[in-house]
Amino acid sequence: MTDASLSPAVRRHQRPMSAFWRRFSTNRSAQIGFLIVGVYLFFAAFGPWVAPYDPLAGSLRMRLAPPSTEFWLGTDDIGRDILSRIIYGARVSFIIMATAVAIGLVIGVLIGVVGGYFGGIIDSILMRIIDVMLAFPSIFLAIGIVAALGPGFFNVIVATGLFSVPQFARIARASVLSLKEREFVEAAHASGESTFNIISLYLLPNSLAPLMVQTTLRMSTVLLTAAALSFLGLGVQPPTPEWGAMLSNGRTYVMIAPHVATYPGLAIFIVVIGFNLLGDGLRDTLDPRMKQ
Repeated sequence: MTDASLSPAVRRHQRPMSAFWRRFSTNRSAQIGFLIVGVYLFFAAFGPWVAPYDPLAGSLRMRLAPPSTEFWLGTDDIGRDILSRIIYGARVSFIIMATAVAIGLVIGVLIGVVGGYFGGIIDSILMRIIDVMLAFPSIFLAIGIVAALGPGFFNVIVATGLFSVPQFARIARASVLSLKEREFVEAAHASGESTFNIISLYLLPNSLAPLMVQTTLRMSTVLLTAAALSFLGLGVQPPTPEWGAMLSNGRTYVMIAPHVATYPGLAIFIVVIGFNLLGDGLRDTLDPRMKQ
């Protein structure tokens, strides 16, 4: 089927998508980030079938063994295979990232859209709450929440999710403020559209681009924060394979077995770089000033 045989509505839909993929495919950093994130998601999804060993099974006879053909990345202090633990840890970190960012996205967008659309006293109250949250550095806010709730997998998700709310709220509010005076929104008001329809059909779809970029970039921030909490003993608890906890455990042996800490640290570094490159690439691709 040729483009000429398609309806005008379909062609109008295809043109933005083809332009997006054309710009994305020429962005080298976006491609590298997409590749890194793709490999990471593969291990997160298929880790149990890819990992060569049980991540919880150890052998004191192989304690602190260096990298070899049997254990590609060596073993830790109780003889567990580091490669297997890193692969399983990808799933743990992804669950934390995806759930926490989803929490921050839903709550933040709700606050931002309501405040930006209705304005007045509602907007003032909501934005003052956001300002209070922004007054604390993100890591300290997360530490405070975990300290109040206690360490653990679920509490790390809650902490990293809540500390992501202000960023999404600010972006959603700014988008709504810039869109609600546009002609198509005024036309929707004039035609008697409900508030829910105006927000869901006109405001939110036109706010997706900055929210997509922030979601991607926020993944790396949540990963770093969750790893930092586990490094401090406030996050995911042993023996669950989590990269921050593995890094914390490996620092004890950094002089005699540096591989124990090096490889979990590299995993965090590479995945964070991947999400940042992908986010930067999406921002450049979706930026209206970059459109041809």
